[in-house]
Amino acid sequence: MKITFLGAVQEVTGSRFLVEDNGVRILVDCGMFQGLRDLTKHNWDPFPVDPQSIDALVLTHAHIDHTGYIPLLVKNGFKGPIYCSKPTAAMCAILLVDSGSLQEQEAKNANKHGDPQHPQVQPLYTKDDAKNSLKFFQGVDYDTVFKIKSLAITLIRSGHILGSSFVVVSDGKEKLTFSGDLGRPHQLIMRPPEHLKETDYLVLESTYGDRLHADTDPIQALGEVVNATMKKGGVLIIPSFTVMRTQTILYCLYQLKQKGIIPDLPVYLDSPEGIAVTELFCTFEGEHTLSPSLCKAVCSTAKYTPTVEESKALDLINHPAIIIAGSGMADGGRVIYHLQHYISDAKNTVAFVGYQAMGTKGRRLVDGEKEIKIFGQWFEVKAEIKTIHALSAHADYSEVLEWLGYFEHAPKKVFLTHGELESSESLKKKIEERFGWSVIIPKFSESFELD
Repeated sequence: MKITFLGAVQEVTGSRFLVEDNGVRILVDCGMFQGLRDLTKHNWDPFPVDPQSIDALVLTHAHIDHTGYIPLLVKNGFKGPIYCSKPTAAMCAILLVDSGSLQEQEAKNANKHGDPQHPQVQPLYTKDDAKNSLKFFQGVDYDTVFKIKSLAITLIRSGHILGSSFVVVSDGKEKLTFSGDLGRPHQLIMRPPEHLKETDYLVLESTYGDRLHADTDPIQALGEVVNATMKKGGVLIIPSFTVMRTQTILYCLYQLKQKGIIPDLPVYLDSPEGIAVTELFCTFEGEHTLSPSLCKAVCSTAKYTPTVEESKALDLINHPAIIIAGSGMADGGRVIYHLQHYISDAKNTVAFVGYQAMGTKGRRLVDGEKEIKIFGQWFEVKAEIKTIHALSAHADYSEVLEWLGYFEHAPKKVFLTHGELESSESLKKKIEERFGWSVIIPKFSESFELD
């Protein structure tokens, strides 16, 4: 087998890995680059290999940095099957269509606020392109081997989000495993990742390779932010990722209300895709630890605001409330409009609950910038900016090392991906010191023969 790294190397997003064997070509993940302009511009580059030459696509999970390029790959000629877990297939039907809508909206906004002398901005792909790509999806069961010509593939639950999987590829001689995004062993509602005993080669995420998550109770931490904001009479804005983070926040708020730690103030879920995923959440009971009745109660914690009119009405609120809105890095979605209205009032709070990639509005706010540009207009940042680290669904370096400790045999090589260079280098050193394994940080388009 041969692997070529086409994304998510020395940075976090753009997951794309080409595996070749005896004339067979499969792509593991097909994500968009997110964050800095220098990264997102690569979404517009021609794909490094002819999409028509790819036999199949296998997905680790549904997040857009792992799946968001699929509609364009199909548009440019890919016609093979797209294999993933059944929950991932269900969520991609929501997330990819939403991504297409966002591409169209962003192009419309750019043309509205941009220089009329410049050429009109076109979307990377459209909602219809995304819908068309869905016909290629095939949901498969965990722990079941399926064949793509000479390659045998198995998906194993990885505990990151609904449907997230380790992808194990075998040519009958060597075994290559992709961690995707590795879940944490002790989460509020997700089941932990399965323990793997062996693989010949491991492609491992390193997002938090140089960091430990805060050893705090996330429910308590969120409660403190809620109460501090309520005391000021303000509105709490939570930019949230559609899948799992939103549902985890709802679980925390449910617990806080049940225990009387926060008042029974209104909570709004202002994200059409977030609403759709939340409604889907209770369908896949085996993915999380909630009973059917508790799952229903948690998902009923918020009032849903699916329409544009309902969303706009949230900016007229003059009483304490919580608004959960996409996107999680505040770089798109409805949360942008709420930031326009609430960011310049000191009584309000914006609480980030996940990783903020370089170049995103979320990263700039977390880093303390005092002005933020939204739709061509500058807004002074007076609202309090908070970060709740304990809600991350990514394993930190200690949890990664703990997971690796279950391997009974050393991999021949470990390839570190999905991390900024400093993070990957830190994890590389830790793995080498703890296990003595051979660890490589690949470069973009670098290939390795696996034998």
